[in-house]
Amino acid sequence: MAQKRIIITGCSRGIGRETVINLLRGEHEVLALSRSHASFDELKTEYDKLFSLELDITKKEELEEVVKFVERQWGTVDVLIHNAGMLLNKPFGTTSLEDMLSVYQVNVFSVAELTRRMIPYLVNGSHVVAISSMGGIQGSMKFPGLAAYSSSKGALITLMELLAEEYKEAGIAFNTLALGAVQTEMLAEAFPGYMASITPSNMGAYVANFALSGNELFNGKVLQVSNSTP
Repeated sequence: MAQKRIIITGCSRGIGRETVINLLRGEHEVLALSRSHASFDELKTEYDKLFSLELDITKKEELEEVVKFVERQWGTVDVLIHNAGMLLNKPFGTTSLEDMLSVYQVNVFSVAELTRRMIPYLVNGSHVVAISSMGGIQGSMKFPGLAAYSSSKGALITLMELLAEEYKEAGIAFNTLALGAVQTEMLAEAFPGYMASITPSNMGAYVANFALSGNELFNGKVLQVSNSTP
């Protein structure tokens, strides 16, 4: 497979980090975005095609650093993976407007803003992948405490569908992966004691492969990636 230039958010741990490793093994160039890139220091000694920026994707001024990197280093972007997410497990009655806004800021608004800034650098054949959740799928089992999280993941799915329609003539594909439970640190923090059967390594390999080739068969679609409920 031809070398691709890939941007991924939320990759200092869990699924994001494993996705980065799989992409690097394929000798693709990867720009990893996270609030702490110290975790990439060891990987950089092994992979010279790994780049990283330490930033908060909810801050518009910090996203400008991504634009500067792309203009200076690459010129175009082949794959954009929106993996960063915020999971809040809190009863709806005590979920404040600020709580809702914080979750939507990470899971929806920052996705829209980073995508908007990258549109000029996406080309015919580029693929934008959003990582959503089975909680955002209509008809799937819902769990108490996830009003902010699951509703934001549903909004993310619809956003990707709309962008796929808007940019189909440009040859830019937008797809969403709705993941089931994966045994990540974020899951453990939100649901102490729950054990998922899928590891970050398993899912990272799947996400990497789909990001590289999924747009050959899909556009504007949401794929449910789960062997359990949730």
